[in-house]
Amino acid sequence: MSAPVERIVSKPDWWRGAVIYQVYPRSFQDSNGDGVGDLQGITARLDHIASLGVDAIWVSPFFKSPMADMGYDVSDYRDVDPMFGTLADFDTMLERAHALGMKIIIDQVISHTSDQHEWFRESRASRSNAKADWFVWADAREDGTAPNNWLSVFGGPAWEWDGTRMQYYMHSFLTSQPDINFHCPDARDALIETMRFWLDRGVDGFRLDACNHYFHDAELRNNPPAKRPSANDVPDTNPYGFQEHVYDKTQPENLPFLRRIRALLDEYPGTLAVGEVGDGDRSPATVGLYTADGDKLHFCYTFDLFGPEFSSRYFRETVTKFEAAAQDGWVCWALSNHDVRRHVSRYAQPGDDLDRIARLALSILIALRGTICIYQGEELALPEADIAFEDLRDPYGIRFWPAFKGRDGCRTPIPWAGDEKQAGFTSGKPWLPIPREHKERAVATQEKDKGSVLAFYRKALAFRRNSAAIQCGDISFHDTRDEILAFTRTHGGETWLCVYNLSREPIDWPLPAAFATSILDPVSAPGITLNRKKLRLPALSWAFLR
Repeated sequence: MSAPVERIVSKPDWWRGAVIYQVYPRSFQDSNGDGVGDLQGITARLDHIASLGVDAIWVSPFFKSPMADMGYDVSDYRDVDPMFGTLADFDTMLERAHALGMKIIIDQVISHTSDQHEWFRESRASRSNAKADWFVWADAREDGTAPNNWLSVFGGPAWEWDGTRMQYYMHSFLTSQPDINFHCPDARDALIETMRFWLDRGVDGFRLDACNHYFHDAELRNNPPAKRPSANDVPDTNPYGFQEHVYDKTQPENLPFLRRIRALLDEYPGTLAVGEVGDGDRSPATVGLYTADGDKLHFCYTFDLFGPEFSSRYFRETVTKFEAAAQDGWVCWALSNHDVRRHVSRYAQPGDDLDRIARLALSILIALRGTICIYQGEELALPEADIAFEDLRDPYGIRFWPAFKGRDGCRTPIPWAGDEKQAGFTSGKPWLPIPREHKERAVATQEKDKGSVLAFYRKALAFRRNSAAIQCGDISFHDTRDEILAFTRTHGGETWLCVYNLSREPIDWPLPAAFATSILDPVSAPGITLNRKKLRLPALSWAFLR
């Protein structure tokens, strides 16, 4: 581009309390019939996203890539993969999103590249070339084995032997995803310039993938065994969880680099950086550290609500830990994304109404203190798809099948019209199959139903948007019985009491005296009864009282 794009910034901290919608490009909308979603497809469906009332869109990777990990293995940070379109298509999407009042946040997958990236090709060619130190290389031990005991998230050692350099290189994920050496100043400089390229193009911020993986221990010390049971962010069947990852990620050298990213963003008012942090039991402390003092990340996105538990204790303890650890920072909450089973399937018990679970879960999410993120398809209450082994595309799932089926079940295409070929997603064969039960929940079908989950999402997000207390106010939990989750959100003279019955039975809850004359907001669940002393909550219900 000839000149940087100018932004109109009405509120620099617009991200506080904002609602972000995650688009997984492969599965959103295909515009050319090849079975894979693309940028033109996203542009064509932006009106749907805008109708939800969100503030920003996080677009998962669309950069040039061999697609070994569905685009999270980047071979060119400054170009669009032909599968998704062109840079011109990106510019059009960005312009249209801005015209609809929405920001665009893009993934920056800079902890590693593809092994097809020109940087890695040069680095592996010799030990003396200009990029020789841009990746994490290490000599074998005397017996030829890997330098230490570090493991890959995707299975096996985190080291791969290269016969050209006669050294091992580190890969925290696939062997085709070599880790960049952040101890190398030239590599750090190059990554900053890739970010500047997109900021000049007009993006509003970055979602920093695996941002606590940037630096590794320069001494390559072995990780100790994990305390059992482990709280690592991987399935129990994955040996990665057998270690405490104290040396292969979350190193202190990360902080100066995060400050450098923030300094870059400060040159572009209104832009932001949200860091993805997966750090087991250490996640609250890491998030607190990475978002403190206003000179690093604006906020962090964590995996901590991605578990299967659906209880008052689970939500209260998780939120309380982050509130205590990140008092000077900010958290982004999500219930689902492209890496985990869809939450209606995680939370539902046999016989549950999935629509009810979807509404209840959203009612909790919208009331949490922080920014919130919605993953495409949540607004339709899509359950996890059951993908046959022969249809799997996710290398993670293929590696750990059948104990872990991978991530394809949450990545299936969006059903736009249940009565159209391939549910309106594509005119060709979709890259993943579209289940029948998803077609029954298509956008076009729910648009006709005022009582649909889609309609509730719009109503609930509007409730959040119109309340300063719900968006940005303080949060204070009430002591309750196990089945009830209750907290207040307060800002200025506005206070809301948010109460949830997470059990499958109706419950009478004693109403705090301060709320004896409260008004029940219409976004509350049907069937709620209220008097001056108690709140009658049907099974799996929620209430907002002002």
